[in-house]
Amino acid sequence: MSDGSSIPVSARKPLSPAAQRALAEADARRQAAAGAKPPPKEVQGPKGLEPTRYGDWESKGIASDF
Repeated sequence: MSDGSSIPVSARKPLSPAAQRALAEADARRQAAAGAKPPPKEVQGPKGLEPTRYGDWESKGIASDF
């Protein structure tokens, strides 16, 4: 089985206009993400692991599951 890297570029099927647009948009998103600043730190948020990810929330000693 081949991973496709052995096919020379000149022998590949030409990309459709939609595929070319998608590649251009993906490249633009990558460049925008590389230049973006990180999100601000949360103030007065929960300590420890992210509660929405692990399924429970604790506030003032009372825990609730969802």
